[in-house]
Amino acid sequence: MIQRRAFLLASVALVTLPGSLMAKSGDKSGKGLARTISLSGARAPIEIVEDELGVPHVRAASRHDAFFGQGYLVARDRLFQLDIDHRRDMGRMAEAFGPRFVAADRAARLFLYRGDIDAELAALPPDVLECARGYVAGVNARIDELAADPAQMPLEYGIFGISPLRWDMRDLVRRRGVGMGDADDEVRRAQLQARGLLEVDQLMAPLRPAWSFTIPEGLDPAAVTDADLGILDPANRPVPFDAIHEVPLDPGQPEGDRFALGSNAWTIAPSRSATGRPILANDPHLGIGGISPRHMIHLSAPGLDVIGAGAPGLPGIMQGHTDRFAFGRTNFHIDQTDLFILRTKKDDPSRYWHKGAWMPFETFEDEIVVKGAPSERVTLRYSAGRPIVSQDAARHRAVALATVSMLPGANMRFAIIAINLATDWASLRQAFKLHVSPTNLHYADVDGNTGWQTIGFTPVRPKHDGLLPAPGDGDYDWTGLLPVEDMPHVYNPREGWFASANQMNLPTGYPYRERIISFNWSDPFRYDRIAEVLRAQPKHRIEDSIALQHDVQSLPARALVKLLPANLSAQAAPAAALLRRWDCGIEADSAAALLFEMVMVALSADFRDRVVPAAARDLIPSVNLSEMLRILARPDTRLGDDPAAARDALIDSALAVGWAKAVELGGADPAKWQWGDLHRVTIQHPLSTNPAIAAAFPKIEGGRSGGDGTTPMARGFNSKRGFNVSHGASYLFVADVGAWDNSRFLLLPGQSADPRSPRYRDFYPKWLAGTMQPLWFSKAAVDRHAAERMILAPSAG
Repeated sequence: MIQRRAFLLASVALVTLPGSLMAKSGDKSGKGLARTISLSGARAPIEIVEDELGVPHVRAASRHDAFFGQGYLVARDRLFQLDIDHRRDMGRMAEAFGPRFVAADRAARLFLYRGDIDAELAALPPDVLECARGYVAGVNARIDELAADPAQMPLEYGIFGISPLRWDMRDLVRRRGVGMGDADDEVRRAQLQARGLLEVDQLMAPLRPAWSFTIPEGLDPAAVTDADLGILDPANRPVPFDAIHEVPLDPGQPEGDRFALGSNAWTIAPSRSATGRPILANDPHLGIGGISPRHMIHLSAPGLDVIGAGAPGLPGIMQGHTDRFAFGRTNFHIDQTDLFILRTKKDDPSRYWHKGAWMPFETFEDEIVVKGAPSERVTLRYSAGRPIVSQDAARHRAVALATVSMLPGANMRFAIIAINLATDWASLRQAFKLHVSPTNLHYADVDGNTGWQTIGFTPVRPKHDGLLPAPGDGDYDWTGLLPVEDMPHVYNPREGWFASANQMNLPTGYPYRERIISFNWSDPFRYDRIAEVLRAQPKHRIEDSIALQHDVQSLPARALVKLLPANLSAQAAPAAALLRRWDCGIEADSAAALLFEMVMVALSADFRDRVVPAAARDLIPSVNLSEMLRILARPDTRLGDDPAAARDALIDSALAVGWAKAVELGGADPAKWQWGDLHRVTIQHPLSTNPAIAAAFPKIEGGRSGGDGTTPMARGFNSKRGFNVSHGASYLFVADVGAWDNSRFLLLPGQSADPRSPRYRDFYPKWLAGTMQPLWFSKAAVDRHAAERMILAPSAG
């Protein structure tokens, strides 16, 4: 009954369109009278000019107020997205949604920072802190506005009967987020070692660069079990809302898919540019299917002029440009976590052995408020600040997760602000010292300089490579962080271009044995294709960057076609004939592309069953694609006594199975097969399993897509859940450095997450078509394309 009433209230709200969600009617020039909104927290009037594409341009008298404008506007467009992320990270889901969230809340609270919050805030640059205060005040101002006018409240609040949480500056320090990192990889490797099969792990996660496993002295691999993961294992903290998951940095990026997802970026120097100016392109690949992980905005004030896309809830612009330089980012790979196995005292499990003494766990008592049930008390334990994720008193064993996110100074929520306030390469490299998350940062400035810097907290491990759990007796403790100056970087490279696509990009000669960063990277297919195109273009244009962002040439397809056997069974021959006539482009209208994807699913499964020993198959659910293609190209005895014949038989079988699957899904006539018919782009509310949510938030659907997870136009899918697009570039950006109004962008599906807004899905057809839109920056261009104006004025109180 309560749910039905909430749905009826939401239905009524659908026909009441709040003014702040409406594009202004009548005066389409945006040059008429501006609406004025009085808000608490602003220090002076703030002008907001929304252009024809829905990008708001914030003009403030101070940087504090510019970020106030961002906080207010992102809360206007994405409040429920902000609020759920905030609740999840703070461990306050149960108070809104009931007892089933207690386990998840306990895990979240274990990963709240327990150090000196005042000291953390005092250590931040004052200008960065001031901007963050503005952002928080802006979010709260929108919450206060909604409290006074509930008709504007996002529909979810009426459906679930909850209210948004107010923000607190101190929570920006506290929120660190549950993240497994590579802890499950460490446990898997220990289990394989116990079976004498550790090298088999390289089929699933090949070590790059080349490296040999070393078992830490004192580790008993046979004692390592899945139970050691404790609350890190999602099964031990089930969340009823499947779409609510932890994210290490970006909303939209599942921790468990960290090697499946990625991003592209490239930077072109003036010497290789048709414009004579640098060009910087970036398309972050995040989750597709729910609320957009990016929000567009332009912030300007004395000492600040920056435009681009931010992550809702993270102050500042993540990818975009200032008036001086463009900046983009892709995921770099850093091993930022380690599992430490602690020995606890037999007669006192509250103590553990560390550096020659029995040390007490740091202990915190907390209370979780639970909707519809009594509050629950929880005890949270730490070892030198490292969360205790599991404990077995009977085995005198506890497990701590060392993670850079829990270190003093790991204040990622302030790092983007520092980047936005930088003015050049030197000040930017100082700003990088606040940046925790592993990132390839691309840079290009108006003076023609280009630079690449890898950033992120990188632990120094004097005795350990981080690939397996280590004893927690102190011998394997981290001894610090690698300085930014010692991380890989380049400035004005002589090649005139560089690119990153999450591939292993440690430069030749980098001392990786002394400075261990990571041994697990994404496959290089996207980078190799990008590099192939850029090397062939002596004078690169903006249009070329746009085309490359939508390139669907598949290098795995090329590799497979080269391996097609000469002699084939009757069942496989039609598939081989179709693939041999194909240009290896994963086009939406391509029959061969549909067939290829079906063949690869079958081939991957059969190859795994052939090369992974039976005793390891429960631990190795899949084989790395690059490793599979490498072995098929140079078959060895893992395939059998006659490797080449076994390889051909595997491919023959996969062709036949793939053809049958294509017939099943696409029909009997191959001429009618089209990859896009299976590879759809559907956007729905993350909580649409709730009938009231599904009714209030209609699906955005119908779009067909080309590409897959290996093409530069990344449109990944999980074949176990079907072929719909699940991740890719929902935001794309190309900067003409210095001639900023020539820059282009796309955003999927729109600025607003409210279906009452005209900005809910307005970019969906543009994104599907790849029609990049102008990103107006100069005051003249913005004013020329203004659609609506408003003033945020300080309230009289």
